[in-house]
Formats: sequence, C-alpha cells, structure tokens
Amino acid sequence: MSTTIRIDHLARVEGHGGVTVEMEGGAVRGVQFDVFEGARLLEGLVKGRSYEDISPVLSSICAICSVAHSLTSLKATENAFGVEVSPQTEALRDLLSLGESIESHALHLFFLAIPDYLNYPSAVALAADNLPAVQLGLRLKKLGNTIQETVGGRAVHPVNAVLGGFGRVPGFDQLAELRAALAGAAADCETMLEIVAGLPAASFFRAGIAFGALVSPREYGYYAGEEVTMALDGESETIPAPEYKRFTNERAVPHSHAKHSTYNGRPYMVGSLARLVVNRARLGERGLAAMKRLGLRFPPDNPTDNNKAQAVELVNDVDRALRIVESLLEHGLKDEPPVPVAPRAGAGTGITEAPRGILIHSYVYDEAGRLTAADVITPTAINAASIEDHLRRAAENAAPGEEAALTRAFEMIVRAYDPCISCSVHVVRRGHDG
Repeated sequence: MSTTIRIDHLARVEGHGGVTVEMEGGAVRGVQFDVFEGARLLEGLVKGRSYEDISPVLSSICAICSVAHSLTSLKATENAFGVEVSPQTEALRDLLSLGESIESHALHLFFLAIPDYLNYPSAVALAADNLPAVQLGLRLKKLGNTIQETVGGRAVHPVNAVLGGFGRVPGFDQLAELRAALAGAAADCETMLEIVAGLPAASFFRAGIAFGALVSPREYGYYAGEEVTMALDGESETIPAPEYKRFTNERAVPHSHAKHSTYNGRPYMVGSLARLVVNRARLGERGLAAMKRLGLRFPPDNPTDNNKAQAVELVNDVDRALRIVESLLEHGLKDEPPVPVAPRAGAGTGITEAPRGILIHSYVYDEAGRLTAADVITPTAINAASIEDHLRRAAENAAPGEEAALTRAFEMIVRAYDPCISCSVHVVRRGHDG
C-alpha cells in the first residue's frame, strides 16, 4: 500500500515551505523538503556596485538574521581589502552578534518550538494556559533587541556596523543600562532552563549525524573565526574560509528553490547543536552547567536536540554579553572612527555563525572597488539536505498506520532546525553557481 504524507505549508517557520514523503509498504520511496520561496536576486542586484553599498543591501536579505548578514558582508569586504579592525570593534561586533542570537533563540524556543512539545498549535494558545512562559520569552527576545539597538543603532536591521568599525560608539550610560538589563536576565535564564528541562522527550530516531561549525578562536561566539570544522563518524577536518566550496558543493534540486550542500557526499547539520559539537569546550561556566543540566549527549544523535542546544547558547550568550559589557565599561570606550578603507582588486570571504548556523559571503572586487561577483550561502540552504535525510530516517523508523503521529514528527524535526526559508534561496543561473 502506498502512502503520501504532504504538508503544504509548514507553520511556525520563517518563509514558505512544505514536506512531501512517499512510502510504499514499509519502504520510503521519496522525501522532499520543499522550498517554495521565489529566487532572491540580491547577489545579482549588487554586482557592479561600490563596496560601500554591499553590506547595507545584502543585510536586507532577512530581518531576523540582518546582523549576521551585515557582519559577514563586512568581514568579506575587509578581507578583500586587507582591513584590520580594532579590538574594540571586534568586541562590539561580538556583542552585536550575541544580541541577535539571544533575540532569535528566544523567539524560536518560546514561540515556534515549545508549543510542539506541549501540543499547542501556537504560542497564542500556549499563553492562554501559561502566560508567564510566553512573557518570559518576550522579555528575553526584547533583551536581544535592546543589545542590537544599543550597539547597532536599531532593534531591527541595525545600521551602525560599517566598514572598518562603527558609525557611532555606544555611550557609557547606554552600556550601563545594558549591563543592568543583562544582569537582571539571569533569573529568566534559570526559569527558561527549567521549562526546557521539563519538556517531554522528542526522539523520532537516533542515528549518527554529520556537523559543521565555525571554529571559535577564543571564547564561544559567532563573529570571530576563519576556519570551519566538519565532524562526522568520530573524524574531523578543519577547512579555511576561502576554501568554503569544499564543504558546500551547492547543487540545484528539481523540487526546491533552495540548493543542497554536502560534505564528502554526505548531508550535514549546522546551527546550535553543531556549534556545541565543535566549540563546547569554549563555553563559559554557566553554559557548561546548562549543557549538563539538559542532558545533551555527544556525539549527538537526535536533531531535535538543537532546541536544547539553543537553550544552552541562550544562557551562555547572556553571560558572555554581560562580561563583554563589563569589560568595555571597565576599560572605557574610545570614540574611535572606523578604520580607513582603500579599495583594491581582490577577493574576500567572510564566514560567521548566524543563529541557524554557518553563513558565508564571498566577493570579488575590481581595482575601483566595484563588485564583480558575489556568493551568499545561508545555513538553511546548507541544512536542506540534512533535513531531508532526517525526515527519511523518521519515516523509516515509524510504525505502519501512524500517519498523524508521523506528520507531527516531520513538523517538529523541521522546526528544530529553526529554518529561515526566505534566506535559503539565492539566484540560480544556467550553467553557473548562484
């Protein structure tokens, strides 16, 4: 008997996507993670434009991930022109990226993922029975937005990060207020951990998973780093940023507007769980305690544990953001202008960790500083093949005749990846990579 499970619209994810799984008896015949978003033509739109325009345009790819796109774009251009920013700029960019992660993780955990575990159709329905939990999520999300507003100039689509530094350095009073807000969030983080630790188990299969993440050179973070570690089957390889095509290998697939990436022919997962695989030794004390409390196992074999990993990062992000702010206040902020930028012909690649995983911007400039080629690869595009692989494994592990339960499992697996579907599509040109 043949069965087709089709989810035409995945709820509680960013963008428009679906799932189609075809089964014949006990065998899985086909699995598709369908991305219906139209092609995003921003790479073509910036071709021929001045280097000064690139980050402002490409950061508009996504409101949720705009900081990651902005900072990754700046890294790529600065790399192409040989620009080295100051330690203060590095610290402020770290802080800005932590703000985005706090905001994004709080949004995903409380409003997209947790309703799944508690059998609610939405956060609105959850709030009717547990308003304090939803209010907690809103407070943590607001904290992340406040960091972005303080450092980046706006809570949504921050504009203060520029080539060579920042347009305006935050004032002492602003950072003092931010320090108080971060210190006060410790209790909310503790309550958040209690909620996540108390959620029902979600294990639809257990199997080896391949992972990829940017290597944090110092403390656990999302901005700094120039190498990616790929980890699978107990082995690992570290790859320099300019060689990113070794672990992307993008190819078009007929059923989706998002390309698929593999490493050595194998799908792999990026995001919070992958970052813990690669960088967990760099977590702060509270992050390590949170990881132990939630019982995360290594190597991970359950993709829905990405939700727990986000909770660990949320605790660690608040703690690390507080330490960065305290250090800036202790040593004082210089009202330094951005480092001067002199355009030249060259290529540069920037890699950061967006909340959902590895984000790549790679550019080629001419001698006048005009862009001649751009390549933007987002975490959800990288994750697309892995999502399909894990949907297949869940289908293979399911008991016959449990289509309703399997549909719920499919939705929880996809949402655990926290996909940003609108970001996953970039231009496809016949005969060329997009």
